[in-house]
Amino acid sequence: MNNQREQMNVVIVGHVDHGKSTVIGRLLADTGSLPEGKLEDVKAMCARNARPFEYAFLLDALKDEQAQGITIDTARSFFKSKKRDYIIIDAPGHIEFLKNMISGAARAEAALLVIDAHEGIKENSKRHGYMMSFLGIKNITVCINKMDLVKYSEKIFESIKAEYLEFLSEINVVPQNVIPISAREGDNMVSSSSHMPWYKGSSILQALDTFSKQAMPYEQQFRFPVQDIYKFTAEGDDRRIVAGRVETGTIKVGDEVVFLPSNKKNKIKSVEGFNTSATTTAVAGQSTGFCFETQIYIRPGEIMCNAAERAPYVSTRFKTNIFWMSKEPMVKGKNYKLKIATQHVPVVLSQIVSVLDASELSSIASKSEISRHDVAECILETLKPVAFDKVTDISATGRFVIVDNYEIVGGGIILAPVFEESSIVKDHVHRREMNWERSGITPEKRAQKYDHKSTLIVITGQVETGKQRIAKALEEKLFRQGKFVYFLGIPNQPANLEKAGNDRTLNRFFHIQQLGEMAHILTDAGLILITSISEADDAELKILKSLNQPNKTLIIGVGEEEISTELTDLKLSANMETEKAVSQIFDLLVRSVVLDPEYNI
Repeated sequence: MNNQREQMNVVIVGHVDHGKSTVIGRLLADTGSLPEGKLEDVKAMCARNARPFEYAFLLDALKDEQAQGITIDTARSFFKSKKRDYIIIDAPGHIEFLKNMISGAARAEAALLVIDAHEGIKENSKRHGYMMSFLGIKNITVCINKMDLVKYSEKIFESIKAEYLEFLSEINVVPQNVIPISAREGDNMVSSSSHMPWYKGSSILQALDTFSKQAMPYEQQFRFPVQDIYKFTAEGDDRRIVAGRVETGTIKVGDEVVFLPSNKKNKIKSVEGFNTSATTTAVAGQSTGFCFETQIYIRPGEIMCNAAERAPYVSTRFKTNIFWMSKEPMVKGKNYKLKIATQHVPVVLSQIVSVLDASELSSIASKSEISRHDVAECILETLKPVAFDKVTDISATGRFVIVDNYEIVGGGIILAPVFEESSIVKDHVHRREMNWERSGITPEKRAQKYDHKSTLIVITGQVETGKQRIAKALEEKLFRQGKFVYFLGIPNQPANLEKAGNDRTLNRFFHIQQLGEMAHILTDAGLILITSISEADDAELKILKSLNQPNKTLIIGVGEEEISTELTDLKLSANMETEKAVSQIFDLLVRSVVLDPEYNI
C-alpha cells in the first residue's frame, strides 16, 4: 500500500456552458494523459464533420451528450502530475441533473468551481457553491474561465472574484485559490499565462497539487458495516461468519472489536474469505468475513469497530445537511427510511434549521418543509439508535440517503450528533397522556376486580424457538384461573399496514407502533396482554415499553438471541418444555406483583 502513488478525486462543477468539460479536456491534453492518437482522432472527426475542434469533445462519449451538447451524467477522467494521480469527475450543470451532480461530487475530496468571465456569476454558480459546503469539501479552487472573451481584463476578474468570495464567505466556504484561466487557449492551466502578467498565483495544475490529501482509508479508524451473517452446518462446520466490506482501517486476528449500536464485544478468531489464501488481517476496501472467539447474536446493519480506537457516535438524533430531490417535499411527521452504510432505519424530519431556496438562492430560517432541489440544514431523528461518524471524520459512515417508496429522494452528510433526552416517542406519549380522558374506574379497582394487575408480556426470540407455543399456553392457564387475559401475536396484526407499501423496515416500525398503542389501551382496561415477536431488538422493545406507559411491561427472551440485560425480565432456553416455561413465567408475574403470591398455580 505504501508503494502506491497517491490518488485524489476532484469534481468539476459550474453553470452550464461555463467550460467545465473544456477545462478537463485541456488538462488531459496538456498533461499528456490522453491515449496515444486520441487528440488527433477527435480533431480529424471534427474536420470530417466541418465542426470547430473543442477540447470538451474529448469527454463527450455518450450519444445523448453529443446530440444535446450538454453533460447529463458524471464522466470520470484520469490524469497525472508529478505528485499524484487524479480522478476528475465532470458533473452536469443543468438544474435538472443536480441529482447526478450530487452523486458524482459525493465521491470527491476536492473541487474546481468554474465561472464564465463573460457571463459572470449565475444561479448554479451559487448553488454549486452551496453543494461544496453541503458535502463538506474543503479543497476548493475557483476558476474564472474564458478570460480570452473579456480580453484578459484584470478589472473584470477582480470584480467577479470579489462578488463570489463575498457569497462564499456567507456559507463558510473559503477557496484556496481564485485563478483566471482560458481553458480553450490553455492560459494558467498547467503553467503561467503570458496574457495575464498581472496574475502572480498558481496555475490549475499547481493548485491541484497543493490540495491536502485526506488520510488513506486504511489509515483511518476501523469501520466494518455488517452485511450478513452466514452459518454452516455441513460436515461438522459450526462457523458463524460475519460478512461485509471493510470501509476504513485495518484489523487482525486477536483484536478486540465492538459492534455498534448494540455495544456487544468480542475478539477476532479468524479472517475468512471464499476461495482465497489464508490471512490474519483485513484492510479497507476488502470484502471479507470474520469468526469470533465467542458466539454472540449480531444483526446486519451493525458497525464493527476496533475497541481500542475511537468509536463512532451512537444516537437517534443528528444535525445534517440534506439535498432533497423528490417532487414531493420532505415534511415533518412523515416516516422515511434512512440508509447509512448497511443500516436501514425509520427516520423523521425533526427540525429545520435553515433552507436554501432553490429559486431565490437565499437562506430561509422559518421554512416548514424541504422542497425539491433545496439544500437544508436540519435535525433528523431515527426510531432506533444508529452508529455514525461526522462526515469530516469518516465519510463512509457520515453520508446517507433517504428512501421513500423505494426511491432515493434525498442525500446528506452528518455534521454532528445531537444528544437530547427528548424523542419523538417520548413526546408522543407525553401529548397522549396529557389529552387522555381517564376512566373513573382506577387501575387499583380493576386489579381488585380481576385479581391481578394489568401487564404487557412480550415474548421475543428467533423464529422456531417455541415463543408462540409458550405464549398461548400461558394465556390458556391464566384464562382457566379466571384472569382477564388475551394473546395477540404477529398473525393478529392489523391489516392496515399499507402506508409504506412493501417496505419491510417501515412496515416493521408501523407494526411495533400499532402494537404499542393497542397494548396501552388493553392494559389500561386491566388486561394481561401477551404477545410474541420474532427477533425484536432493544430499540423496538424500548418503543413498546414507552408506548405502553404508564402500564407495566415484562420482556421474556427465548433462545440465543441477545437483548440487553436491563430490558430482559426473564430468559428461557429455546424450545423449552411448555409446562416448565409457563411455570417460570408465573414465578416472574408473582415477583413483579402482577399475581398474588398466595394464589395456587
